Parts: sequence; C-alpha cells; structure tokens
Amino acid sequence: MKTNPKALEAWHRLVRTQDSAGLLELLADDAVFHSPVVHTPQRGRALAHWYLAAAFRVFFNERFRYVRELVDGAHAVLEFETEIDGVVVNGVDMITWNEQDRIVDFKVMLRPLKAINIVHQQMARMLEASKRA
Repeated sequence: MKTNPKALEAWHRLVRTQDSAGLLELLADDAVFHSPVVHTPQRGRALAHWYLAAAFRVFFNERFRYVRELVDGAHAVLEFETEIDGVVVNGVDMITWNEQDRIVDFKVMLRPLKAINIVHQQMARMLEASKRA
C-alpha cells in the first residue's frame, strides 16, 4: 500500500495547532480508537472523536513532542514524550489510514505504569466534563 503523507501531515497539523475539531474530518465513519485505559475498542467516528478530543486536552501541552516516526504505507507508529502533573509519559500512537486519507484505526500505548495511572485519572475527568457539557 502507498505511503500516505497527506493523512500524516494532516495529523501533525492537528496536533501542532491542537485542533480537536479538525479530527472529525480526519476520522473515517468506521474509525476505531483503542485506549490504553479502556478495555474495549471505541467504534465509530463519534466515539473515536470523543476520546481523541479528550486526549488532545490531556496530552498536548508545551512538553509534548514526537521523538520517533516509522511509516509503512498507510500505517504510522509515532513515539511521543510529554509530562503530565510532573509525571513523564512515554507512549506510542499507532495510526492506520484508508485510501481516502481518513483514520480507520488509532491505538495508544503508554508507559510507565505511573503514567498510565495519571492519564487514566485525567482522561476520566475530561470525559466526564464533556458528558456534562
């Protein structure tokens, strides 16, 4: 499958500008989001957007940066580092796009355990707040 620089460029632009609203255009209708703290995959554009928009608010601060990028066709593995409430977080975004340059699968993996715990707490707060909004 061909390398998909247009989709990857769009993702990096959304991250750089912290534009969670722009995610809706980038996500396929059948997108699946795999959270590091939720057991079941979140299926469909609406749920994937909901989780990713919360993640934008939790992860993307002045310390966030991608440190490595591996791309193979329509698949990318992006390693990142950030700091949340004094905890250093190291993780990987694994992203797959379709032929229409839309994300069809997004998986986040995190380390260490202390980082997973703080992300779980922060994400729970963000998701609860968005339910009430």
